[in-house]
Amino acid sequence: MPSLKEYIMRLKRASMAEVFYRAKHRIENKQLRRRAFSEGLTLPVPCIPRDDWAGLLMPDIQVGVDSIEPEELLKGKIYTLNTGEDSIGQFETRWRNIFSGDIKYNGALADIRAIWEPARLQHLAKLIIAGQISQPKDVSRIEKAIRDGILDWLEKNPFLLGPHYISPMECGLRLPVFVYALITRNHWSDEDRDMLLDAVYKHGWWVAGRLSLYASLGNHTICESIGLIFAGAVYRKTAEGKKWLEKGISLLQQELSHQVMEDGGPNEQSFNYHRFVLDLYRLAAGFLEKNGLYDCTLWKPRLTKGENFLKTFMDASGNVPSIGDSDDGYALAPCVYPKRGDDDFMETRPCVTFPESGYTVIQSAKRLLFTFDHGSLGMAPLYNHGHADALSISLSVAGEQVLVDSGTYRYNGEPEWRRYFKGTRAHNTVNIDGADQAVQETGFIWSHPYKAELLSIIEKNGSIILEAGHDGYARLKHPVYHKRTVILLDASCFVIRDLFSGKGNHNFELNFHLHPDASVQSEDAWLSIRKNNAKVNTDGLVKSNIL
Repeated sequence: MPSLKEYIMRLKRASMAEVFYRAKHRIENKQLRRRAFSEGLTLPVPCIPRDDWAGLLMPDIQVGVDSIEPEELLKGKIYTLNTGEDSIGQFETRWRNIFSGDIKYNGALADIRAIWEPARLQHLAKLIIAGQISQPKDVSRIEKAIRDGILDWLEKNPFLLGPHYISPMECGLRLPVFVYALITRNHWSDEDRDMLLDAVYKHGWWVAGRLSLYASLGNHTICESIGLIFAGAVYRKTAEGKKWLEKGISLLQQELSHQVMEDGGPNEQSFNYHRFVLDLYRLAAGFLEKNGLYDCTLWKPRLTKGENFLKTFMDASGNVPSIGDSDDGYALAPCVYPKRGDDDFMETRPCVTFPESGYTVIQSAKRLLFTFDHGSLGMAPLYNHGHADALSISLSVAGEQVLVDSGTYRYNGEPEWRRYFKGTRAHNTVNIDGADQAVQETGFIWSHPYKAELLSIIEKNGSIILEAGHDGYARLKHPVYHKRTVILLDASCFVIRDLFSGKGNHNFELNFHLHPDASVQSEDAWLSIRKNNAKVNTDGLVKSNIL
């Protein structure tokens, strides 16, 4: 559960409507908790005819290459975010029969995200898809693994008990897997199928009453909307199901221009969440249209803009900078994607600026890919998933990442590392007086957001000059304004110049983060950075040649 400080900070930023919304949830949680330990958490589930759901179709998908093959999944392999399965199992066992609202997970030995990851059941989604394309000899093993996996999970996780009902987002992400299993498994007993239908309804009911709204609007809202759409489609001929379906569609419609900016960039200032959100939209659009539930034509130009935005940041090896937070989340499963938009898009302009989201990309036939961040802190009012990375840069040469964004590491359990990776020092920019460019109130709330802006851009005779600035240090006792100029002299030489205006004495810390596989050697008056076939020489001041 959120810390007291985080709860207070959220309330400070909340409207009166949100205060009432959250108060209503607290009252309902107390009532549900009382029921859980007296009469039990029973919820009337309508009985619906098979025809209501049996004809539903899943959207078209694309399957990529995954490090975990179906054979490993059949042997019990699950997606764990590199956390030991023993740690996950111990946490689940400890809290299994506790009302979800009472579970305390701050400072847990295992990151709560890692606890939740296997319970998204996306390893089973991967098996469902594998079962549709596998040889007949494998089908019976896959069928058994899917059935056992889902029913075992449901038996071990009674409704609203244990850690897997804490987050409505997680419930929303399970629903496509439940529905996928429901409409593709033809040999389950009526009892097994009723158990799954029961789970679909209860998950839908829980998500509908706990939506992330108001200041919490963001990727969580999209995940929850997906859940409402899938549960609502199954129960669409009931009053509740019809409401879920309509609410899910309405929220996705409302949030599209909020999540995806006019230039295609992410309002949350997180590239991994952006990919996640775009795929969730594609999953919803494909499902709705294939089943004649809603025409999503008007969504697609914006989604394609978002997908093309990410492709612009992709180097020759398919790497994209880890800008902002990362949930490492997937709409269905790792390397399983809903059908996307313009697969053939390739940005060919040497310099591309995204004015609304605040990024510029410089490239030369994909040999050089240089990014410059002059965007905002994140999505107001909490700025949850943004990092203090104003004027940060990244560099990839011939498909080799050289200067990198440090990424996220983990969300929970190690607050000092959470603070570091979100902070200015973890990015390729300048830290002043040891302070971040904004103030970290909690692991997911910032205050004193900075304003960053692109001041000028000049392209002439093959050279490119970018100038941007930010006011994140205007809050210091002696305010400082940071301006950075990036000069690309040709396709192999660039200069970075940092200027500071203000008063007083200050400590300036210039950081550059190299890929872990890169090495640094001294060569004459230069420092040589090497990573496989990529080489960058720098004088350390910083003028660099790409060889």
